[in-house]
Amino acid sequence: MTTPSPAPLTVEAARRLQGVLRAEIGPGLSERELDAVEARFGFTFSADHRVFLAAGLPLGSSRWPDWRNGDPEDLAERLARPVEGVLFDVEHNGFWHPLWPSRPAETSDALRVARAELATVPRLIPVYAHRYLPGTAGESGHPVLSVWQTDVVTYGNDLADYVHHEFTGRPSSRLAHTTVDFWACFVEGGPGTDVSLPTPFTPYATSPQEALDCLRMLALERLIGRRHLPEQLVEAGLTALVLDVGTESLPLLAGLTRSEHEQAEALFDRVVTELGLCRALPADTTDLPWEEVRWELVRWWLRLIVKGSLAPGAGGDLITYEGWGALARPQALRPLVDRTDAYNAWEAIRRGDREQRAEAIVTEAERLLAGPWPPQA
Repeated sequence: MTTPSPAPLTVEAARRLQGVLRAEIGPGLSERELDAVEARFGFTFSADHRVFLAAGLPLGSSRWPDWRNGDPEDLAERLARPVEGVLFDVEHNGFWHPLWPSRPAETSDALRVARAELATVPRLIPVYAHRYLPGTAGESGHPVLSVWQTDVVTYGNDLADYVHHEFTGRPSSRLAHTTVDFWACFVEGGPGTDVSLPTPFTPYATSPQEALDCLRMLALERLIGRRHLPEQLVEAGLTALVLDVGTESLPLLAGLTRSEHEQAEALFDRVVTELGLCRALPADTTDLPWEEVRWELVRWWLRLIVKGSLAPGAGGDLITYEGWGALARPQALRPLVDRTDAYNAWEAIRRGDREQRAEAIVTEAERLLAGPWPPQA
């Protein structure tokens, strides 16, 4: 079954979206101004992006690019960051895109080839901070991407979905779709990690209670629509079985071979039911979608960060996306979000001091876990 494409954004819909931004909205860019920006910087806005900016220009924060009165050098740097980030990983981290020709042995030659290849792909145009839309004239419905070097994350199925998720915590239920082959490679199996995909944690349980906690947290993630790899469910079952957690379907889940992985979800649900974990799952009873569930998951993700089972940057991104954003941006989580932004900052990547910033995320996670829960602002 083919997922239907989203309807093109209208000016009226764009103005409604801008009403939730908590930002100053200036007059929209005229067709002449939009054309002038494209001509000056050598790119094209996608159709939805162009309509969004014509409806109004978000201002009042350095995170919003000011296409009317902004510093041209700053705007040019924002536009260059996705390409320069990829080139940084080509030079320093051995990255090579699978669609490119064979990598030359000399780094200088590799950079030359990579730069030439990057010049042929659709440019990414900044929407807000390090969130980007592909710049393809006349096309709508692109997903919004969060981009740091080759760490590319889907932050919204389209521009409207992105605004709802980033600023109100209410994403749509549609599956994300990729629209530009080059950048899609990062999201769909390249070195980047999409935070809407399975939580990239390593097993940690050493007691029956920890094994049960892990099963429960996976069940909570499923409640809010997060997906899991079959092997994650099988591994959680195997860990619980080894630690003497007993239930009828657990050996069946733990014993699945790779060719039987299509049974993992159904067996996992049976295990959760047999263990009585379903009866203990919080209800969705507040205005925020699954509010109690999300707070419980945030605490689990924080514990994974502290245990070393979830990388601080990935964990911070996950909490920002599924916690802070989806819970209407509670102030109590703002310091963790700020530390995650600092970890992802272009300056940190250039200077190579991300390890220190990762430690700051861990320290903040420890502070939050030591206080009352949910944490107070």
